[in-house]
Amino acid sequence: MTAARLISVVIPLFNEQDNIVHLLQAIRLALTGYDYEIVAVDDGSTDQTVEVLRKQIDDRLRIVVLMRNYGQTSAMAAGISVSDGKYVVTIDGDLQNDPEDIIRMFVRASQGDWDVVAGYRANRLDDWLFRKLPSRIANKIIRTLTGVHLRDYGCTLKIFKREIAQNLGLYGELHRFIPVLASMMGARMTEMPVRHHRRLFGTSKYGLGRTSKVLGDLLLMLYMQRYMKKPMHLFGAIGGASVLGGVLLILSQVISYIVTDHLEKLWIVSALMLLLSGVFIILMGFFAEIQMRIYYEGSGKTPYLIRKILQQKGSAVSEDLSI
Repeated sequence: MTAARLISVVIPLFNEQDNIVHLLQAIRLALTGYDYEIVAVDDGSTDQTVEVLRKQIDDRLRIVVLMRNYGQTSAMAAGISVSDGKYVVTIDGDLQNDPEDIIRMFVRASQGDWDVVAGYRANRLDDWLFRKLPSRIANKIIRTLTGVHLRDYGCTLKIFKREIAQNLGLYGELHRFIPVLASMMGARMTEMPVRHHRRLFGTSKYGLGRTSKVLGDLLLMLYMQRYMKKPMHLFGAIGGASVLGGVLLILSQVISYIVTDHLEKLWIVSALMLLLSGVFIILMGFFAEIQMRIYYEGSGKTPYLIRKILQQKGSAVSEDLSI
């Protein structure tokens, strides 16, 4: 599989042994007649996902086995890094995305010269309280704060031009912010409705707990989007507000002392300590995230380790060790 394909389908997988065969069959059927490859990334599964994948291997399927469970973002990044298609498709491994939508999205991307076509689940068949409601809240917050107006940030089914996919800079848990990352690159992006199915096998890895994590990632996204290249616009504003607040507090106490001959020193110290501690913690979080990106991008390291890549060469299955 040395020649570049037209389409690479990247599937991050974690404990999807019951779904993967059905998904591979559906992808193969949907892409009949097209030049494609499938890159299935096992993200440290503890079930038989890898063994099931191995039985399905052919000249269009590559299996990337990670050292441990790194999370969906890193699994997606690993799959993109070894793919070679002109267009890269990301799709969930739980059978809730429909592979029949891939060609529709490819036609939209190629005919309209779009860099990214994002799917949105027009008729989402998930639990309302634990899946749909948290997702709607998160989507609304992200749209409002980032200015990137898509209906469904949580839909994994997307298609990218290769140069966009490989330069997204996927670290941490930023897969849900792929449209924002693409927008920061200047990508031409559109969206279209895609089908959605109920999960038939296995259990969901998402819910209310995931929504709370979106807020921390969103703060990082906003920083990267608005202040990455001009950090003093943010830090200067925070520092200036802090200094101004301190000056106003001191003035208020001076006035109080003149009028009442009484000074609340403890109150001033406590307020300043709380304010400065909060600012310090936020800034430390930003610096830590940015340092991580500098470390990985500057050194060429990745936030994941690949144990091996399985692919068919001739009639045999080859294991390329990557560590």
